[in-house]
Formats: sequence, structure tokens, C-alpha cells
Amino acid sequence: MSASPPARHGGDAVADALVAQGVRCLFTLCGGHISPILSAAKARGIRVVDVRDEATAVFAADATARLSGLPGVAAVTAGPGIANTITALKNAQLAQSPLVLLGGAAPTALQGRGALQDIDQRPLVQPHVKRFFKIRRVRDLAPAVMQAFEIAQAGVPGPVFVECPVDLLYDEALIRQWYADAAGKGQALADRALRWYLGRHAERMFAGSHARPELKLSALQTPTAGRGALKAALAALGRAERPLFVIGSQALVLPAQAQRLAAAVARLGVPVYLSGMARGLLGRNHPLQLRHQRRNALREADCVLLAGVPCDFRLDYGKHVRRSATLIAANRSARDARLNRRPDIAAIGDAGAFIDLLAQAAPSSSIPPARWSIWRDTLAARERQREAEIDQQAQAQGEYVNPLVLLRTLEAEAGDQAIFVADGGDFVATASYVLRPRGPLTWLDPGAFGTLGVGAGFALGAALARPEQRVWIVFGDGACGWGLTEFDSFARQGIPVVAVVGNDAGWTQIAREQVKMLHDDVATVLARTAYHEVAAGFGAQGLLVRHPHELRPTLVRARELADQGHAVLVNVWLDKTEFREGSLSM
Repeated sequence: MSASPPARHGGDAVADALVAQGVRCLFTLCGGHISPILSAAKARGIRVVDVRDEATAVFAADATARLSGLPGVAAVTAGPGIANTITALKNAQLAQSPLVLLGGAAPTALQGRGALQDIDQRPLVQPHVKRFFKIRRVRDLAPAVMQAFEIAQAGVPGPVFVECPVDLLYDEALIRQWYADAAGKGQALADRALRWYLGRHAERMFAGSHARPELKLSALQTPTAGRGALKAALAALGRAERPLFVIGSQALVLPAQAQRLAAAVARLGVPVYLSGMARGLLGRNHPLQLRHQRRNALREADCVLLAGVPCDFRLDYGKHVRRSATLIAANRSARDARLNRRPDIAAIGDAGAFIDLLAQAAPSSSIPPARWSIWRDTLAARERQREAEIDQQAQAQGEYVNPLVLLRTLEAEAGDQAIFVADGGDFVATASYVLRPRGPLTWLDPGAFGTLGVGAGFALGAALARPEQRVWIVFGDGACGWGLTEFDSFARQGIPVVAVVGNDAGWTQIAREQVKMLHDDVATVLARTAYHEVAAGFGAQGLLVRHPHELRPTLVRARELADQGHAVLVNVWLDKTEFREGSLSM
């Protein structure tokens, strides 16, 4: 006689909603408060990817969202589990990355009474998400998850939190028995009152839970700037002598439109700087793409389009753009479009779609006008000059490896299918000048929050979202400390990422200015730690490079090991460098 199927529970309702949304991977660190969600997701064919830190789970969900345009999903346990995600949640919020975080919670009848891992989670989480769902009935679980996906993607994307108390997730018979046992069998008035209260509470929790809601996907509308803004921007470009575009991550909220956006930029013929997820939009060597001396170019331009880029510290709060220039801000967020500097033209809507509309509306006979050629030639000459300077700086030899030599070698050996994940300070900032993303959505960095520790989670999410591509983590040795434990996760689950650690034994980005201004290196000195041995201890492959001649064969070996299914860490001892003197940001 076959065993009867297990009773349906609230975890099934959550998993049904995830399936309806097309979720393929659920990132988690396990906990009893969320076990039914994990089990139900696995039963429905969703890959449950477990990690060693809750923040990693959220970073991984963030990465899948950036690469797919669909919200990534993480599930973490109550209390400290949720508290551990706050940095990653805030990073996703500031990067405008859509994700759904499912969080456990103490039983509904015991919240505020000292239950295990019970805290008031709303004030902790709500400032960092678009919406906080506090669920009290089983029948509301699936609709809340469905709505969370919609909210995460609408308008300015961002994270959404769904709180799932543990007594809503297990099956009804079990929970009713649990409440009956908690009430006891005493006949005193207080005992009878408690049984009555818990019985009524259970009735409310499970009312209507046996009816399965219809899980319909909502059609999302892309926010589009008004025709007035489009007409004004076209006129401004038509008058311009020295136009310039700066395109950021938000312009690629819709990853499927990346090639269309690239074609629009090429047709308009405006020189462009790319940042964040927009790096690589035009490929490795497009003549319109600029990488160096952005500040000088912005100060000389007479018409600047900021596409999905606010005037924050990265643009010196708007001061990089001269006051006499026509400033066009295309942004889904009206606040970001006007942050620190009011634009002459505010195009509130999807920035990528706005550039596409510009290209469609621009007359073929006048875009790009011949007069822009002098401006483009001037910028191109500066690019060549700076590249020559980097070539010269790469000639410097020391005891170990010049960082520029390492990055030039990695650029040559990473392959055409590389995705770069950047996690670090000084070394990663240097890498941004040397490494050339291969195409759209092949560079992941934290974004405006400047968060260290994103590397392992981003790499995990990227490897699962793009299994046909090779993921390379570019680690500073300081940032590497956060991600080392996840080499266990990589090794256990067969995720073949390659990490390259720039090991200069210090928090160099901080030390540069601290030593100069305070004459003290306190708390900025690290050791030449054997990170490769730590990775090997977790079951990955570890390789060490101390001298330049070892670089190329070691990177080739790392790629071969990754092709065999191994996660690899390459620990490269670096010389100190003056490449980024004066790089302190405030």
C-alpha cells in the first residue's frame, strides 16, 4: 500500500508562486523557520542553492536579477538571519536591483513574547526595501509573493521583503496540534481562555487556505519619458558642438534590450562613458567608448546626457558638468534625475528606452553631424595618451607582480565569454581602467554603496544565470576575506568560478590617503595570507603567483581547472603602486 502524499502546507503556496514567476534558483542559508519553503521549492524543480552567509544569498539573488531583469530570490531564517542581510539589501536598493527576500519569523501567536529569534523585523528591514509584507494568514502567502515580484520590477526597481511566520508554513494539522499542546489540558479559567484564544487564532490563520489562488502574472509597463523631453533633447543635441553621454546601470534594467540600446548609441554617434552594469555595452573596443579622463571631458562638453546616472559623489555632486552645458537627465527616478543638480531637461522614464527613442527620432541626414568629429578626435587622442601612460607604468618592476601587469595578463587570458565580478577597493578600481568587459552585462560591481563582500554572491548568481560563460572574480585581498568561506559553497555545488586575488597585504585604498594625511597606517596593514590554501581547504583549487613569469601559465591552468568543473582561487602577490594616488572619495 503506497504512502499517502504529505499534507499541503504554506511552503507549498510560496513555492507555487515562485514557479509561476519562473524562478529557477532560490538562494538560502537554512533555518527551521523557512524549511517548508526550501523543501517545497526543491520538490517543484527549483534549484535550492545554500551558502554560508545570508548576505551571500541576497548578493547572489541581486546578481541574477541584474543579468536577467527578473527579480532574484533569497530565503533566510528569522531574527539574526534577516539581520545579516541588511548590507546586501541596502546595496540592492541603492543599485536599484529587483529582488524578493523571503524571511522567516516567529509564530504569529508568540511574536513579542520572547520566542526563538523573535524581533520586530519591520523597523530593521523596511527602510531598505520598496515594500514590507507582514503575512498573518496562510491564504495570503502566494498573493503576497506574486505582488512582491510586481513591485520589485515596477518603476524604479528594488528589493521587496515578505515575512513568512513559521506557523503559516507548516501543515495545518501539525500547527493545530502544536497550539493544542501549548494550551495544555488544565481546567482553570486561564487555561480554558488560552485554549479558546489559540483555537480562534488558528481558525483565522488557516481560514480559506485550502482554496488555491489563481497565480496570474501582471503585465509590467515600461515607464517612458514624455514627448516634450524627447523633443527638447533632440534639439539640444542638434545644437551641440561637444556632446557626451554617461550611461549607468539603470539604463539596462531591461537586459533583453541591451543590443538595441547599443545600436542606438552607435547610431547617434555621441562619445560615451559607461559605468556599472553598462560597462561592455558597446563591446571591448568600440571607437565611441571612452575610459579615461571623464572629469575633463564632462567639464568641456556643452551637452551632457546622464542616462540612469545621478549626480552623486561619482560626479562630484554635479560639479563635473559645467553650468553652461545643457544637462539632460534620463532616469526612472525623478529624485535621482534632480539629485544635487537640476537638469535642463528631465526625461523621467526608462533611460535605455529614452536613448532608443532619441536614435529613432533623430534625422538620418544630421546624426552624427560632421562638426562632432573634432570633438571625438580630441577625446580619442586623450584615450591613446592615457593608454600609453599605463603602458609605461606597467613597465615598473619590483619584488613581486606589478598590478597593471596582472590585469593586462588577465585581460588577455580571460577569454571572450568572460564575466567579471569586481569586489575590492584599490585593486578593483585599477582593474576598471584595464579590464574591458566583453559585451553587455559582463561586468558586475556593487554600485553606489561601495560595498565590499559582494564578490562570492555575485559570482554565484552570475554563474547560475549564465552557465555558458566563465565568471572571474577580481578580488582585493581585503575584500577576499568576506568571500573565502563561500569556496565551500562553490566546491560543494560544482560552481566553477575563478577568483584572482590582488594580494598587496593591505587595505591600500584607505592607506593611501590615511598615511599621507595622518602619517599613520593603523588598521590598514594585512599579511601575505595564503588565500589559495584556504580555498583548497574548502575543496576548491588554489594557485599561487609571486613573480610575473608565473602569471600567464597559472591563469591558463586556472581556466583549465574551471573547465573541468573546479572552483579556483589564484593568489597573486602584488607590489605597491602609485597608479591611483589621490583617489579618496567622500
